[in-house]
Amino acid sequence: MTKDVIALTPKMPDLRTLLAGLYAGGPDLGVNTLADGAVIQLCAPDGRPLVSIEAPILVQVPGETTRLLGISSGAPDSPVWWTEARASTAVAEGGRLAGSFAGRLATVLGGMVWPPEASSTDVVPLTTDISAVPVPATSSPAVDVLTTKAAVVIQDRPLVTMTSWLSDALRGATTDDRALQIVTPPTTRLTLPTRTALLGHPNRWVVQDPDHGFYDGLSGAVLHWKGGTFTPALDENGTASVAEAFKAGPDAGERQLIISLRTLHPADEDLVLGRALEAAWHTLTGTAPAGWSTAEPVNLLWSTRQLTDLARRRAPRPTWLIAVGHPDRPAIATVRVTRTPAGVEQDITLTLGHGKDETPPLHAIEPLAETLAAEHGLTSMLTSLRSARRDLTVPAHFETPPIPVSYTLGSESVRDIDLDRALRPPLDLVPTRLGRTARPAVHYALGDGTDPRAWNVLEQLTQHLAQVS
Repeated sequence: MTKDVIALTPKMPDLRTLLAGLYAGGPDLGVNTLADGAVIQLCAPDGRPLVSIEAPILVQVPGETTRLLGISSGAPDSPVWWTEARASTAVAEGGRLAGSFAGRLATVLGGMVWPPEASSTDVVPLTTDISAVPVPATSSPAVDVLTTKAAVVIQDRPLVTMTSWLSDALRGATTDDRALQIVTPPTTRLTLPTRTALLGHPNRWVVQDPDHGFYDGLSGAVLHWKGGTFTPALDENGTASVAEAFKAGPDAGERQLIISLRTLHPADEDLVLGRALEAAWHTLTGTAPAGWSTAEPVNLLWSTRQLTDLARRRAPRPTWLIAVGHPDRPAIATVRVTRTPAGVEQDITLTLGHGKDETPPLHAIEPLAETLAAEHGLTSMLTSLRSARRDLTVPAHFETPPIPVSYTLGSESVRDIDLDRALRPPLDLVPTRLGRTARPAVHYALGDGTDPRAWNVLEQLTQHLAQVS
């Protein structure tokens, strides 16, 4: 298991300050670097890592420390330098070494440590008999257990975020054809980007409940450790059971509005990415996104030019991005940019949180669809509504699935399907033509997000549209 400790400081930790922090274990410990110097490791005399420290990140986006760490007061105002240390608890001194490292940075630079109780400035001498501690099977700072089938990350944070640590672990597991499996207590929640990353089979969120054993935090399936991986425990009929602890929590009246859209653009040098997402954000919240990044914390102020430059440098490899909103309006999006033979595709999922007394802006969906179709290369857009947390985090219990509100086809998709077919579904629907008369987009209103039968309507609609004339 590992322990994460974060130093939040108003000034960048310079080399001298980092060295002072690394002296937390006294003069007998060594230092190593990974990832071309992006990760510094405090090591035992035999070279095995005790604490891994990521290069400091300047978080310029307001509200990120509150969103991810729950810090409401005492944290330095943004911009803030975020320095994360990850300690191995296989060695008893690991967690205290990480706390002393972070505490020294915060003391010198005038910041704070999360969690606060981890902070100290004490020298923590290594007294554990290192020769009696098994050498870890992985060199990745994020992975606690590595088998031929799975890379297991054990987290005790209240909120598991898609950090660069975790992103690297996911990338490594995917490359090696392993499952990424995150083990947490039942009180832990996930951010939406983390949940998105775990949706791909065979990745899994493993919840360790003290009374109910292990279960999948997204499906509820009872799990056991078998053959080097967590897998569903099947009965004599080969059926998986659902853990009692996964039963639905109380409905607080909070909801999430989910916009899933795809755009397609020619791959030319004038293309600027992110504008479709920006248009959606403006329409639904009145402001642009606050920031973007490839991991959490989201550290860069919103810039369509910068994210376009990043995607262009990475092409033809895909680029995955996160965008967040301003603190007073919970909103988060994931964007996947892919170069295809047809051009450049953006797959975007934007989720907005609404409290019990807040009304989701369903009235703005059709105008948004028209704008995206006319100006941003919309291929398709599905809008849905669900009962779920306003803060956009994912708890380890059942949440009702989203219910479709509307579906939109862009003009190119309508042309491929045939306009007459798109306008005459064999259902009690009255499609709306959007945009140009000769090359319209088509919008289908499916309901208000309260009737689950809208899924049946959507299924019949998509089957009709998929039929070849």
